Amino acid sequence: MKKNLFVFIVLMLISTTFSAQTKPYVLLVSFDGFRWDYLNRGITPNLEKIRQEGVSALSFRPSFPSKTFPNHQSIITGMYPAHHGIYANYFFNPFTNETYRLGDTVAVTNPRWYLGEAFWETAERQGITTASYFWPGSEVKLDYRRPTYYEKYDHKMPYEKRIDGVVNWLKLPQEKRPHFITLYFHETDDKGHQFGPNSTECNEAIKLLDGLAGKLFEKLDEIKMKDSVNVIFVSDHGMTEVSRERIINVEKILEGYNCKFRDESVLMTIEPPKDQIKAVYETLKKNETHYKVYLRKEVPEYFHFNDNPLIPTLVVIPDLGWNVLSSRGMGRLNQEYSKGNHGYDNHQIDMHGIFLATGPNFKNGYKTGTVWNIDVYPLLCKIFDIFPRANIDGDLDRIEFILK
Repeated sequence: MKKNLFVFIVLMLISTTFSAQTKPYVLLVSFDGFRWDYLNRGITPNLEKIRQEGVSALSFRPSFPSKTFPNHQSIITGMYPAHHGIYANYFFNPFTNETYRLGDTVAVTNPRWYLGEAFWETAERQGITTASYFWPGSEVKLDYRRPTYYEKYDHKMPYEKRIDGVVNWLKLPQEKRPHFITLYFHETDDKGHQFGPNSTECNEAIKLLDGLAGKLFEKLDEIKMKDSVNVIFVSDHGMTEVSRERIINVEKILEGYNCKFRDESVLMTIEPPKDQIKAVYETLKKNETHYKVYLRKEVPEYFHFNDNPLIPTLVVIPDLGWNVLSSRGMGRLNQEYSKGNHGYDNHQIDMHGIFLATGPNFKNGYKTGTVWNIDVYPLLCKIFDIFPRANIDGDLDRIEFILK
């Protein structure tokens, strides 16, 4: 009896060890605001090596609106923003009188806002240990909706320390080691906003992130895992030049109406009194220059932005590089004016980011066209051989061919 028990325990240990060794490793790295063509400036030797030796897409198409939180959620859930719930960086719930706002730690950690299932939730439920060194939604206040390991967002956290944190997770004993990890860097977004995407400062940010990519692979090599980890580099959106000469004061056009402006700049949502909806819509329609106005239910289907009850009644979408503001927004210009912005029509190439991948599961020297960000979630499920959620918008058929 004792001999049989001993054999059983040994077999279980061997099985557990073998399972941990055979599960793939995936590191998903986000370079916020890294536009698709930043790779063509001749200043990214480390990323260029991946582009030549691994998988590279012509561009990485964000979901609409092409903003930070909505698209990080689209990447990690495989759903359009109107479907996963985080349809803007700032929005209002008229049914509960609650506001979701980027930077509000109470709001961004409230799980009720997040209607989609993040990949780490899907993976954890199916036996895959996960970790996140920053990613929107990774800090929600429900244990079973978070990764096993996660860090609370700190914008000032040194980039090298973030890489060290990831490497330390990969150095854990096999039975505790995460197999899926996210990592986030904001440099190109910050400099692109402040100085514009064609500035010297933005080029310095691009070079900095490329250097960090090189540092990451050096660290993986030091712990003998460079050939074991699949590394995917993505960006949530691109960036385009904006100027003070391309601003429209929508509230001035609507003078005399009692509207609530819920969002503004690269996308404006408006809630007029019910008895004024038609008049407000028609007034904006008559003045429709450098923007398009829609009733929410009539927003073109290709934006996938018309079937969330929290989106206000009217949606104003400006032309690329233009801003639509309220009078209050106009007053903030001197303090907050930036030379670059994003959030526009996601089909505009300036809004596209990068997709690069390298590792044991990816083809070598494979170049493809534009990849959609909602397809990353089903791709991850395929790599780990686990079941995806049935309600996603992503489609494995559009991306599976990049795998070996």
